[in-house]
Amino acid sequence: MSKVKEGDTVKVHYTGKLNDGSVFDTSREREEPLEFTLGKGQLIPGFEKAVEGMEIGDSTTVEIPTDEAYGERRDDLELEVSIDELPDNIEPEVGMQLQMQQQENGKAIPVQITEVTDEKVKLDANHPLAGKDLTFDIELVEKS
Repeated sequence: MSKVKEGDTVKVHYTGKLNDGSVFDTSREREEPLEFTLGKGQLIPGFEKAVEGMEIGDSTTVEIPTDEAYGERRDDLELEVSIDELPDNIEPEVGMQLQMQQQENGKAIPVQITEVTDEKVKLDANHPLAGKDLTFDIELVEKS
């Protein structure tokens, strides 16, 4: 059997956990495993590194530090906006996910509401897993 290398398209089953052991994502409950091409930057760098060199049927558990996952939390990605700037049909609640349009290129950025007052809403554009070390159990199911 050949080992996975950059440019290979693979299918993996995975379970992602935080340091406290809680599961934040898994492919085990889906019909299909996760498919991606190694080296295209489709996944976090630490995940791709873990899959490189595996063979079909191999399983591994890898601890991925913050800098090879979603990076450190950045305070500059948190902002406050007036509640009047939100669309009329939105009743803001802490934890609610919204999309903001970037001024320069019109690209949508996911944000989460972290605080609501009578006049302002605090938004956080950090990835929810930013600032966290992650552990993944990975099983290579297919390679093409």
